[in-house]
Amino acid sequence: MGVADLADYPWDAVAPLAARAAEHPDGIVDLSIGSPVDPSPGVVTAALAAATDAHGYPLTVGTPPLREAIAAWYARRRGVAGLTPAHVLPTIGSKELVALLPLLLDLGPGDVVVHPRAAYPTYEVGARLVGATPLASDDPAQWPDGTRLVWINSPGNPDGHVWDAVALRAALARARELGAVLAGDECYAELGWDAPWDVRPIPSVLDPAVTGGDPAGVLSVYSLSKQSNLAGYRAAFVAGDPTLVARLVTARKHLGLLVPGPVQHAMVAALGDDAHVAAQRERYRARRDTLRPALERAGFRIDASEAGLYLWATRGQDAWDSLAWLAELGILAGPGHFYGPFHPEHVRFSLTAADERIAAAAARLSAAS
Repeated sequence: MGVADLADYPWDAVAPLAARAAEHPDGIVDLSIGSPVDPSPGVVTAALAAATDAHGYPLTVGTPPLREAIAAWYARRRGVAGLTPAHVLPTIGSKELVALLPLLLDLGPGDVVVHPRAAYPTYEVGARLVGATPLASDDPAQWPDGTRLVWINSPGNPDGHVWDAVALRAALARARELGAVLAGDECYAELGWDAPWDVRPIPSVLDPAVTGGDPAGVLSVYSLSKQSNLAGYRAAFVAGDPTLVARLVTARKHLGLLVPGPVQHAMVAALGDDAHVAAQRERYRARRDTLRPALERAGFRIDASEAGLYLWATRGQDAWDSLAWLAELGILAGPGHFYGPFHPEHVRFSLTAADERIAAAAARLSAAS
């Protein structure tokens, strides 16, 4: 399979519903794609502006200050101490790494790539591009011989499900039995809402309670798009097994995958400032607290959604029917069909609309209840 064999980009199918929702007299409330709408932090934009004299090629491996900042951030925010610059690597956003990791790990036909049952499509795309076999499974007992890569997405997109340390430890044990790499896609980890994640840090796959202090065969992928409103910067990184990281560095050098120098400088500022992350978290908490009860009054049941940027909901009917009903209210969301075949009645609602738009959605839903 090659790039030309990929299906049409799924969000194109939502265009007619977006057009219908846009006809609402008060305008569309777009809760479909989770693109941040709030300003990038001043401490980060100032750092970017100060680094615009970027006349030389940036380092694939990342500047020493950036690699040190990533390691320090894991110790401070994720409870993962002991990482060194050899354990970390910046990436051009996290989606490109998710898509390319099977290629960078030299996977191919006959290899199995496991991904969540409710998952955004890039895990499967990455597997198919190299001729590997994607397998949707959340149960380590179902992971077959031949599995070479296991993706854990916690908190999950679209469903906000969190894997606790016990579940992650079991997943790692099975991955090591199979000789597979365990990769954690963790970009929503600062956004825990329901107990215990409202007060307890969401564990990383690199947490010592998971790895026993040994990161062999484990990679953690993180993005600053959500917690720092840097989606346009394409600022992300991977950390973990230094042998695997070194393989990624070599492959990325050959492919020319370079995070721009000014972005690397800005990432150092973002990783060193926790105040803007806390402020953004409270914005999302307030939006969630407004939208969730309105959805429930309108007949939606919220499933999982204990963390992350989305509410995963169903009215007990096909998701396209729910989306058509929502479009009449001027609201656009994402159908569960986009996230695998297992949740055809679910709808994903993003919390990344402005406060006023979230309030408008809540008012429309309440009026229709």
